[in-house]
Amino acid sequence: MIRSELIQKIAEENPHLYQRDVERIVNTVFEEVTDAMARGDRVELRGFGAFSVKKRDARIGRNPRTGETVHVEEKHVPFFKTGKLLRDRLNGKA
Repeated sequence: MIRSELIQKIAEENPHLYQRDVERIVNTVFEEVTDAMARGDRVELRGFGAFSVKKRDARIGRNPRTGETVHVEEKHVPFFKTGKLLRDRLNGKA
């Protein structure tokens, strides 16, 4: 599902809301999650999961095409851990 499909589905299930308002709500939620993660905060959506940021240390890597060693800088990457309800539902337990 992509963002526009999510907006469409929410708008269909809530006919009392204008589509532009639903779009603004969805965009605001995504922006807040992104901003919180950019600050290094953890974002937890109960029953769904938690978004956090993990640090990957600098290391020596290898260019797979040439075999040459290259320096890979330290970086921060997004990480998602599923919640118990989501995990159970994916495994047919709920």
